[in-house]
Order: sequence, then C-alpha cells, then structure tokens
Amino acid sequence: MADAGSASVGTIPVQHLRAGDHAFVSYADDDAGRDVVSAFAWAGLVKREKVMVFAAPQMDEEQVWNRLDAPGALLGAAREHGQLVLSSMRALIHPQDAFTPHRQWERITEETDKALAEGYSGLRTYIDMHWVGELDADVEVMMHRESHAQHLFTDRPYTEICAYDSRWFNPGVLEAMHEAHPCRLLPRLGVLHVEQAEGMVQLAGEADIATREQFIGAVRDGLRRREHSRPLTVDLSGLVFLGVACAVDLLRLVLEHPHGPVHVHCPPTPARILRRAGADQVPHLVISEVAR
Repeated sequence: MADAGSASVGTIPVQHLRAGDHAFVSYADDDAGRDVVSAFAWAGLVKREKVMVFAAPQMDEEQVWNRLDAPGALLGAAREHGQLVLSSMRALIHPQDAFTPHRQWERITEETDKALAEGYSGLRTYIDMHWVGELDADVEVMMHRESHAQHLFTDRPYTEICAYDSRWFNPGVLEAMHEAHPCRLLPRLGVLHVEQAEGMVQLAGEADIATREQFIGAVRDGLRRREHSRPLTVDLSGLVFLGVACAVDLLRLVLEHPHGPVHVHCPPTPARILRRAGADQVPHLVISEVAR
C-alpha cells in the first residue's frame, strides 16, 4: 500500500508513476497521448492493479480500445475478467446527474476499496477531462475538486491521470491545474524533458539517438553555466532509458569542462552503463545511485 511519502513530484514520464500519484497531462490533437494512456494501462495490468479508463465522451468504445492497442490477448482477458474497465464520469457518479466533488470522491473511494476486495493491488484511473463539458459542470467546481483531492491518494493505493485538451480549456485553467497536481507527465513517450537550476541539470524521459542532441545541449549548458570550481549535479533519476551514446557524451563533456566536481544521480541501470563506458576514469565525476 502507498505511504504518504511515496508519491512522485515534478515532471516525470508515465512509466514512473507510482501508487499515490495524482498526475496532470495535456494534449493538443486527437492522436496525442495515445501512447501515454496505453503505457499507463499496461503498467497497471502488470502490477496487478485494476485499471479504469474514462475516455473523452466523444470517443466510441472501439476507438478507445484501439488507443489501448487492442485487440490483444492480454487486454482482452483483462477486460473479460474486469481488471480493465472502460467507463465514463456519468456512469461513475450515477444515479446522481450533476457533478459534485463529494460524489466523485465518494465513488472513487468505493472503487478503490472494491479493487482491493477483488484481490487487486490497487486502482489506477485515466480521466479525460472532456467530461466537464459533457456534464455541463462548472469549471471552478472541477478545479476545486482537483486541488482538494489529496485524501484520495494519501496512504491509498490509488493512481490518477487527469488529461486536459489544451484546445478546449483556457490557458488560465491549464496553468492552474498544472500547478495543482503534485506531478506532471511528459505528453508522450520517447521525449526528453530538461530543467535547469542553479548548479543542477534535471533530465526526464528518454536519452537516446532521437533526443541525443537535446541531451548534449542540456549537459553542455549546465557545465558552462556553473561558476568556476562550483559543483554541478546532473540528475538522471527521471530517465526511463539512457542510451550508450548519451552516456559516452556525458563523460566526454565532463572531460571537456574539468572545472569542479560533477555529481551524477541516477538509478542502478544507468549507473552501470556509465561505469562500463569509463566513468571511473573521469576525474571529478561522482556517481550516486538512487532508487525510485
């Protein structure tokens, strides 16, 4: 069961979601995000969680199954056995017609308890926020729900993605909801997200051939921006994948900028890749393994 300190914080790939996470993601076209919901559902099935998908109301069931990469034997079996459920916000709050935060909270709590009673390790839901328009719900009331839902996640094996269509919600709502959620998801698989701060470069997503130039630019910029002899931390804990080419690039860049120590924080697998690439031979480079 999730504990109060287990939830993820910041911008992360969908693969790093854990029980207790309340995540925001946005999309800007009809095909965007299909890999996110698919990866989210598949991960839940592997973890023996119950998965509920509340797709955009304008999508029919066949479209939703196609978005989950169905039909397939595993997904078909999960659907047949009730581990994977397609639903709607209207069905969730039934028989109540109008949306209220209390009713939704109540029903999600019931569904989480039901999942545990059925023998699953927890519940995860993907909720497309187009339900707001379908139910003619007040956007301010929805925003209150989103920013006051911590009790659904604290010490509870519940995980939720709230997906916002940026073409439908105004920028002010999107910005507020981005800030209200404890973690924000990368909009799709196969991308690299970079955040720069004083003495820090944080990377999330995938560092591979497709994102190699972005990876090199981020590390080089961090090395150049630090003050002379000041340490730099390169945080790779948000990576799903570190390619060998990017690992070699990191070591080469550190050698090219030998002023001050560089601390690399990363999970065990990237740490092994860096060491096999020769990290132990790079002066002033310190690798610290971190667990997710």
